[in-house]
Amino acid sequence: MEFVHEENRIVLLNEGKVVAEVTFPSIDEHTVDINRTFVDESMRGKGIAGKIMEETARELRERNKKVVLSCPYAARWFEKHEKLRGDNIK
Repeated sequence: MEFVHEENRIVLLNEGKVVAEVTFPSIDEHTVDINRTFVDESMRGKGIAGKIMEETARELRERNKKVVLSCPYAARWFEKHEKLRGDNIK
């Protein structure tokens, strides 16, 4: 499995199939909105959602993006992971 980083999403592939995805469309040039977290039913219960959220948090921090959390899962995840939250989360 490998993470694929695109401009406004990160996907996890397994044998070429998207098994997890986080999307974060731009609000403006400095801010994105994490609006969707998806894990394929076949991959649920394996910690995949947490891994892709860690990857997303790292990516957006490296890109120095401010983050709005309209995805309920992402909002709960960042509440539980204060160390990864950083000061870029609104």
